[in-house]
Amino acid sequence: MQAVGMVVEYNPFHNGHRYFLRQAREKTGADVAVAVMSGNFTQRGEPTIVDKWTRAQAALANGVDLVVELPVFYAVQPAHRFAAGALAILNALQIHQVAFGAEHPDWDFAALVAAEQHFNRAEFDQYNATYATQFNQQLRLQTGIELRDPNDILAFAYTKAVLANNYPIQLIPVQRRGSGYHDQEIHGQIASASAVRQAVINSEDFTTTVPPAMQTALARVDRVPSWDSLYPLLRNQLIQSPLNYLATTYQMAEGLEHRMKEVAQRSLTFDSFIHGVKTKRYTYAHLLRMCLYTTLQLHEDEVADRVGQPYIHILGFTKRGQEYLHQVKKKVPVPLFTKISQGMRDSFYNLDYRAGKLYQNFTPVEQDLKHPPLMIH
Repeated sequence: MQAVGMVVEYNPFHNGHRYFLRQAREKTGADVAVAVMSGNFTQRGEPTIVDKWTRAQAALANGVDLVVELPVFYAVQPAHRFAAGALAILNALQIHQVAFGAEHPDWDFAALVAAEQHFNRAEFDQYNATYATQFNQQLRLQTGIELRDPNDILAFAYTKAVLANNYPIQLIPVQRRGSGYHDQEIHGQIASASAVRQAVINSEDFTTTVPPAMQTALARVDRVPSWDSLYPLLRNQLIQSPLNYLATTYQMAEGLEHRMKEVAQRSLTFDSFIHGVKTKRYTYAHLLRMCLYTTLQLHEDEVADRVGQPYIHILGFTKRGQEYLHQVKKKVPVPLFTKISQGMRDSFYNLDYRAGKLYQNFTPVEQDLKHPPLMIH
């Protein structure tokens, strides 16, 4: 059986994702569609609108055959680490074709990756601009192109990961259709995930933009998961922890722990906190990730250990997806499992378990321990 892989968040699964699936299958002739999906927190460090099991269920009901979890130490990362982790999992699953959405599918992303070798690294020492801004300044000087759209940024990152690791993976871009990635309003049957989430928040009609399985799930959302609700946990962590402990948080650098602690002590809402911490040096996405790392008490050594010992957690499959697993499981070079035991919880799966427990502030559903995989036949 031939498989096509995808890296997804499905936050939430919508009609544009269903269209992309059809295009991916048509372009590759694949028998099986495999999705590596972020768990309960997005790349930006925000909680997903519904939990990973609900999103996996919608994906399996709408054309995906196998859904595996992208661990939190890969999922909540800048694009290059996010892409590297996801492609490592797809490569381990013996998948040699990976489709992705792109705003500019005709760009030569390999040439853009090659151009990075000629960057003037001394320019990246500026503290009055974000890394992304400085990166694009350098890329524009070398190629005349800037990476502004999230899907193009990920396309660049996927290409870089394949080339760096010499993966036998063919990358297949699919032109995005309909609304832009950041569009906040619904126009027609294909809307951005941002627009669908905004409609749910505003109690507006979103039903034409998502398939029935996701319509039902979103209709049950009483309180949209957000940092507004998690902020008391973050604030308490920042106020109570000594600065030397906060400094050991994953990716904490340049004295950011001082700023976060000071702002937390005078900010009663998350909105005032995040705006108080923001500077020209850091993007909001980076700061949101730092909020999650801090709340989870995620430290550098933990991430290093986990990245060095990857694994594959299967969230669900169809009959065809199950057949594909039987076909490749003896060739998969990393641990592959369907249920989380107490031993796993207390060892290598602990970071994801903690993230699941944090997400349970929004749902009574157990996210990990002994949760069986979804099966659709």
